[in-house]
Amino acid sequence: MERRTIGAAGLAVGAVGLGCMPMSWGYSASQRHGDRSVRTVHAALDAGVRLLDTADMYGPFTNELLVGRAIKGRRSEAFLSTKCGLLVGDQHIVANGRPGYVRRACDASLRRLQTDVIDLYQLHRADPEVPVEETWGAMAELVTAGKVRSLGLCAVGAHAPRRSGAGPFAGTIRQLERIQQVFPVSAVQAELSVWAPEAREELLPWCAARGVGVLAAMPLGNGYLTGTLKPGQGFEPDDLRARHPRFTAEMMAANQPVVAGLRRIAERRGASVAQVALAWVLRQGPHVVPVPGAKRERWAVENAGAADVVLDDRDLAEIAGLPPARGSWD
Repeated sequence: MERRTIGAAGLAVGAVGLGCMPMSWGYSASQRHGDRSVRTVHAALDAGVRLLDTADMYGPFTNELLVGRAIKGRRSEAFLSTKCGLLVGDQHIVANGRPGYVRRACDASLRRLQTDVIDLYQLHRADPEVPVEETWGAMAELVTAGKVRSLGLCAVGAHAPRRSGAGPFAGTIRQLERIQQVFPVSAVQAELSVWAPEAREELLPWCAARGVGVLAAMPLGNGYLTGTLKPGQGFEPDDLRARHPRFTAEMMAANQPVVAGLRRIAERRGASVAQVALAWVLRQGPHVVPVPGAKRERWAVENAGAADVVLDDRDLAEIAGLPPARGSWD
């Protein structure tokens, strides 16, 4: 697997990153253990993982605090990515792209992460009340000030409302073309996996043509593509999958052929199902970095090993022939 760097901060590609969100937010609270999460980050770094991805909204704030504690004494080993632009309330999430807020959010993230510079600072969502150029300009000022090394944008999801006839990431590409006029984009984060491949249509080619890295979010389909989840197993009420349209018992059963196909390839390759799913993401381009979440050491180490799993044309053809994933929105 080719390994090189992209962007001003030297984003490492051709390898697997670590999404730290599940350690503090989005998944079952009963499975959150601070000390174990620190050990997981350390195990990932020991296994060669460099990209650590977090955000101020995860928790909120607690995930950055955890990552800051985990990288203390090991900062030089990590490519540190965090995000701003979303505020979490009791029952809602709102965007805030005001320049003053962006500057304050960055300073707060630096304190929580116990670092003097963020390698990649991402805009989580554009504020509909603020021109995205103004928000991006404030973020660019942080680069000039030496607080941030490079900037990234999180894509609007493929299932978000869009204009009739537009591609799934047309809105994101419009935003990218606007902010590129203000300051270079080093990376775009978007969902990309075997069961959510829509980013391949327009977004990946757009990024490849401009030397922009892609952070593949949810490359394991929120855990489904690990092959460890069973239809009807249920989720705790605070787990985001309890409300996800692909995690109803009916849809989990309907999507079993996707996992079965990955398992056949995994057995042939002497790899895990998760590693095959991640290896497929890596094959989507030398500018793509899968960022799977992990809460336990063994999963982080297993995921890192996906960079050494080589899929051939037969494997890729089998994956291409798998039925598309279904959800209750279909």
